Amino acid sequence: MNRWLTRRWPAPHWPSIRGRGRTDAGPLLLTAAVIAAVTLLAGAVPALLRAAADDAVQDTVRRAGTDANVLVHANWERDDGPTGGRVRMPGLAEAIDDFRARATDALGPDLDAALLPPVAAVNGPILSITGGSVPRTFQFTYLAGDLGGPDVTWIAGSRPGPAVSDEYVETPYDGPPWPVQVGLSEEDATALDLGPGDRIPVSDGQGRDKDVRISGIYRPADSADPAWRLAPALLRPVPGADGVGTTRFAGLLSRESLPDARLAVDEDQLRRTVHFAPVPDALTWDATAALASQVVKLKAASGSSGDREQSLLWESQLDTALRDARTRNSAASAQAAVLLAGVLTATVLVLLLAADLLVRRRTPVLSAARQRGAALPDLGAELIIESTVVSLSAAAVGLALARAAAPGVSWTWAVPVVLAGAVAGPTFGTLTAARASRDRRQPANPAARRWIRATGQLRRAAVEAAVLIAAVAAFVTLHQRGLLPVASDGDTGELTGDLILPISALTLGALVGSLVLLRLLPLGARFALRRALRSRRPLAVFSAAQAATTAGRALPLLVLVSTTALASFALILGTTVTRGLADGAWSTVGADARLDVGADAATPALAERVAAAPGVEQVVVAQVTDSARVFTESTLLTPRLVIVDTAAFQRLLASTPLPDAPALARLTAPGPGPGDIPALVRSSDGALRTGTRLQLPRDGAPAIRLAAVGTAPSVGGANDVVMVDAAALAEAGLPAVPNTVWVTGPGAARAVSNTGVAADVVLRADALRAQRVAPLTEGLLRLAWTAAAVLLALGVLGLTLAAAAGASERWQTLTRLRTLGLRPRDVRWVAAGELLPPVVVAAVCGPLLGALLARLTLGPLDLRLLTGQGDDPATVLPWWLLGLASVALLAAAATVVPVESALRRRDRLSEVLRAGE
Repeated sequence: MNRWLTRRWPAPHWPSIRGRGRTDAGPLLLTAAVIAAVTLLAGAVPALLRAAADDAVQDTVRRAGTDANVLVHANWERDDGPTGGRVRMPGLAEAIDDFRARATDALGPDLDAALLPPVAAVNGPILSITGGSVPRTFQFTYLAGDLGGPDVTWIAGSRPGPAVSDEYVETPYDGPPWPVQVGLSEEDATALDLGPGDRIPVSDGQGRDKDVRISGIYRPADSADPAWRLAPALLRPVPGADGVGTTRFAGLLSRESLPDARLAVDEDQLRRTVHFAPVPDALTWDATAALASQVVKLKAASGSSGDREQSLLWESQLDTALRDARTRNSAASAQAAVLLAGVLTATVLVLLLAADLLVRRRTPVLSAARQRGAALPDLGAELIIESTVVSLSAAAVGLALARAAAPGVSWTWAVPVVLAGAVAGPTFGTLTAARASRDRRQPANPAARRWIRATGQLRRAAVEAAVLIAAVAAFVTLHQRGLLPVASDGDTGELTGDLILPISALTLGALVGSLVLLRLLPLGARFALRRALRSRRPLAVFSAAQAATTAGRALPLLVLVSTTALASFALILGTTVTRGLADGAWSTVGADARLDVGADAATPALAERVAAAPGVEQVVVAQVTDSARVFTESTLLTPRLVIVDTAAFQRLLASTPLPDAPALARLTAPGPGPGDIPALVRSSDGALRTGTRLQLPRDGAPAIRLAAVGTAPSVGGANDVVMVDAAALAEAGLPAVPNTVWVTGPGAARAVSNTGVAADVVLRADALRAQRVAPLTEGLLRLAWTAAAVLLALGVLGLTLAAAAGASERWQTLTRLRTLGLRPRDVRWVAAGELLPPVVVAAVCGPLLGALLARLTLGPLDLRLLTGQGDDPATVLPWWLLGLASVALLAAAATVVPVESALRRRDRLSEVLRAGE
């Protein structure tokens, strides 16, 4: 009890605090500058990533286009009449308005705020246009929003009207085709060579003719109106929309002709759908989880009502797009966390080294204060007050700068730096003061001395084993679990406890490599000393002796190797992502330029004209059909169907950075069975694999049998691909109708831009530029280059601090060596021999360690989510950048010795010789 009563609070001596602060203002300001700079980086990066995440969500939804729309389907009220026929319902347009209003009310406030006003679309069945030499289809469509349908100008004829003027009409089921009026776009009318008053010769799937009449020709007031995206065939013919080699045309219905459209087809063939397009600018990272969850709930509740007319059927890929965006954002956040963890670890080591330098300067003062009776708690309190003020002030400055440079600030990542700055100096200082007054004597017994030495070695081995075990656990967790959150829908964007270990794998690996080199460096120094002792060069002996004496210092080597290895990793990461973006652009476009043209434009004449342009090396035409209908034995698949000349495509792959596809040669070989056409397949979910039997349906003819004989190359970044040779398919009775032209060569961009054909031009340079400026990709690249620069700066600073920490002892020894006849130039060579070994080890082994860590960690980082590739990008080692980093470190070391020599030039030999008295 008396012990507790006699304890007192530490009583700091404020004049001593101010005096030490003024005396050591330089090291304290250096520590504050390091803390402020790293706090600025650590505080700004999470906020910038969050802003980039918002931009990435919006960019993902924009790229998804109509696939991100929220769709609502509903059945019609039955139109059975009292006499066994079908009743014309003139109020169908009003029913569509009510349906649109009910769908809007079911969204909920959050989802409603993120979506544009709804547009209702009523689509008829796909009808076949009879006559002609190529397959053509037709569909009539009604569009209506809150303000009506999209505006059009009738340049010929008039808008569609009702077929009858009576309010009540009942027609028998087996009666003649009911007439319906539609409007045609200017391009559709030109392609069909029809005008107002003409009938469109169409029939349904059962061969029954339909009475579709053209009331007028229209021109859209604004072809960019979002409503037209729901039915692009209302503006112009769409090739390939209904299968290989087909072209779809469409007719526009009005409110008056909509009731006739229902009677013109079977009762359930007219489908009504309400489309809600998302507002990308209204979507944020924080809202994605809730919005995706609401969309999932709506789809889960589809069809729950027993009322045929009231039951709403929800369909959307918006939740998938939002989940994909969240997955990419989570991957980018984890990748940034890996780089930040490396920067913070290097900063902590540098702060420890700075604290060691500061304590070495203060050792005489602290020892004298302790010997005069100053209590250790009082000294510790004084040092803690000083370091806390410096650390918190510097952190506040760094966070203030981060807030000014970024849309927000995060203080979480700054905590380790502030703690290291506040605790390292007081801890080292208190231990130094304690050793100054310690009365423990060195035991005379050799066994006792060996026991003390063995105890120290065991403690060191225990620390190294703990770091090694943590590193092994981190790498195992990284490879088995990865860095993505387990449940992305519930991911808040913050790092969770289960991610701390895999994120630390890179840092722990760098520390393990540094510890291994720390074990090997003294052995190498002692070996060099033994070899030097056998030589006749005194400078070599002195240099090796000095190096052997200081080789056991842990902090300098840990700082140099860790910073160099982590900087090398950051450079490798940035280079790999840059190369991956370039490869991803090649995979997306397939060549230097690509033309996506209509079925009538992609002719051999167009290809020949493009091939004759200057600067064009190769031109390959193909038919590429997205969502083509392909059947397996029991499943309908919708892969990307590619029909191409195999030999030409092989030459294209051989002349570009695209990966080779050895299996292409199998497309020209006979099929595995009679009547089988060889095909290459590619699938993300394993539904398409080698050996699978496929069927490609045809209109009015038996399906073509395909046999998967190998893996298809990626075409346009598609996950599911079926590739067939054009000649083999033509022999089977289905000639290709090319709609894609791949062009390579320096003049490809100019050649495809001057074809004079209405086509979509896709340039590889544009695709690469779009990927590079993507929010997350651009942010990660900037962070990688910034982290590399910061780590290299920390390494140079660590070299300077390590040299300054041992400068006093080193130059005392070297000055005494001058009494033996060493010239000043010889003294500088000896000093360089002491400083260079750890620097050379870091310059040589640091990049190699960084390359090893890149090999071990880049795969689980899921960089493909940012580069747009189907597979992870191959690791690229930029040896010239790594060599430049090593040269910078060696150049900094070469500068230290002349600077130290100039500063020590005025030291008098007599004062140095009396320094130990």
